[in-house]
Amino acid sequence: MTFASLGLIDPLLRTLDGLGYVTPTPVQAQAIPPILKGLDLMAAAQTGTGKTAGFALPLLQRLMMEGPEVASNSVRALVLVPTRELAEQVQQSFQTYGQDLPLRSYAAYGGVSINPQMMKLRKGIDVLVATPGRLLDLYRQKAVKFNQLQVLVLDEADRMLDLGFARELQDVFSALPKKRQTLLFSATFSEAIRTMASEMLNDPLNISVSPRNAAAKSVKQWLIPVDKKRKSELFLHLYQSKRWSQALVFVKTRKGVDELEGELQRHGISADAIHGDKPQATRLRALQRFKDGEIKVLVATDVAARGLDIDDMPLVVNFDLPIVAEDYVHRIGRTGRAGATGQAVSLVCADEVQLLSAIETLTQQVLQRIDVPDFIPDHRVPQTLPGGQVVKKPKKAKKPKVASGGKAGSLGRWLESDASAAPAAKAVRKVPSFGGKPVKGGRKA
Repeated sequence: MTFASLGLIDPLLRTLDGLGYVTPTPVQAQAIPPILKGLDLMAAAQTGTGKTAGFALPLLQRLMMEGPEVASNSVRALVLVPTRELAEQVQQSFQTYGQDLPLRSYAAYGGVSINPQMMKLRKGIDVLVATPGRLLDLYRQKAVKFNQLQVLVLDEADRMLDLGFARELQDVFSALPKKRQTLLFSATFSEAIRTMASEMLNDPLNISVSPRNAAAKSVKQWLIPVDKKRKSELFLHLYQSKRWSQALVFVKTRKGVDELEGELQRHGISADAIHGDKPQATRLRALQRFKDGEIKVLVATDVAARGLDIDDMPLVVNFDLPIVAEDYVHRIGRTGRAGATGQAVSLVCADEVQLLSAIETLTQQVLQRIDVPDFIPDHRVPQTLPGGQVVKKPKKAKKPKVASGGKAGSLGRWLESDASAAPAAKAVRKVPSFGGKPVKGGRKA
């Protein structure tokens, strides 16, 4: 199969040829024809399988072939994404694929001044990629209109709900024209997303090129049990002993990101960080330095789990397991992209076993455990079974109770430790007395 056989126009085919795109990926082969026909679509595909091109190419073609020229402050196609990084990445893809087309695209998101965005929209935009919050700000200030909207795309809609955008999404949907084409693309679809899709989409075509919520087979995954307080020490040991070239490291909290970044720098390792408290310009600069190879370790919260497109990313490290199991799939999807292989290692402590269980239930696989001799944890990480069940420790037998508060010879024992003495123990269950007065304070041995 070729891109020409999918019905794409010559300018797009020339661009794809120049980019070295030879054969459509499965999601592209299945998604492009129905999108060109104007059908609503729900597509489930692992991250890194080319799903952005799967909707960007046919969307660009439809905008070229159909509809009037875009008017001032209007948009013809809207792509909603959960994060600033993903907005930048998707918009760059539209620019790349549409480089030979007379169409304008733009990305709008929070964390930066709204005024330049309002100025840009005055000329009208064919494709606007936006985060929900900033889009609503622009709409309420009458900087963007939807009367010319033809297509709505929700990319990573499940993540938008995870980040608390449900209310914003509903407000956006109520502002859009009812007559439109709607496309949902994501690596995972939660039940909440499927419920929302049933209300938004008109008789959608469903396609899936991978098992639901599956992790990419091109990524080798394993975990290392370790005590929480020794995670930083273990990471430094692995980085130096394994001679890792580059690593993308996910940490649960912003404070944890800053602490690990500082620890790495103190040990002479070039590191930078991305999280929600950092200005957008700082985040973009850190990402670019990582892409250029200026830094070896990029430490991030889950704000970076989606939207980071890094060529030949060799390794992802889950310093902390994610709270939301689906985020594990997106984290490790930063490596092993576009046919390449990658590795993903998780440093797991005892109090993360339920998070581990949720991940293994979601992905329907039990992660291989590899012990590092000098880092065997004092607090054992319970074993898990297929299906994500946690193997609980057997309960310890209760130790026998021994009477106290007087001389052993006079009071005797409440219970003998030998099981054969159990009948005799029952015979002396009454509180013993000494000198006619009850003795207080029996205790467990």
